[in-house]
Amino acid sequence: RMPNWGGGKKCGVCQKAVYFAEEVQCEGSSFHKSCFLCMVCKKNLDSTTVAVHGEEIYCKSCYGKKYGPKGYGYGQGAGTLSTDKGESLGIKYEEGQPHQPTNPNASRMAQKVGGADGCPRCGQAVYAAEKVIGAGKSWHKSCFRCAKCGKSLESTTLADKDGEIYCKGCYAKNFGPKGFGFGQGAGALIHSQ
Repeated sequence: RMPNWGGGKKCGVCQKAVYFAEEVQCEGSSFHKSCFLCMVCKKNLDSTTVAVHGEEIYCKSCYGKKYGPKGYGYGQGAGTLSTDKGESLGIKYEEGQPHQPTNPNASRMAQKVGGADGCPRCGQAVYAAEKVIGAGKSWHKSCFRCAKCGKSLESTTLADKDGEIYCKGCYAKNFGPKGFGFGQGAGALIHSQ
């Protein structure tokens, strides 16, 4: 520990004196601008991206993975899809156990969980920070994938059938018109004379 000669504030990360020109304040603590980083991914933080847990500071994405619901994929912000299930934070994620709705008689499509929409793929609650709208329903970003090949989708790249979503390629192969030239994308239909 460095002695605090000037009697000023100490940085919440490095414990050295913080002077006004380099100070960032957060929840009553002072930090050097250069120390105000997420404890996990080391991204620079500011008042809109910081999440505080006790004495620790995180970006909202890492905080959500470590302390959010189920520790997975929560609070990642608009437009990000993460395949990191939190292993880097010591979070265990069980693969291969499909989610069973608590009430198997309830329609998974219409299921409401705590005022949030239920995801058609996994049945869990979908909150605003992780919501993608597709085929008229709310999905988790991590569940917004083709039912056949698992490819990530966007609202512009999906086709839906019977409440499931597919990439346009799988949709065309499985449900499109049969015959030569179909399902190859726009303008690919060849007419023979």
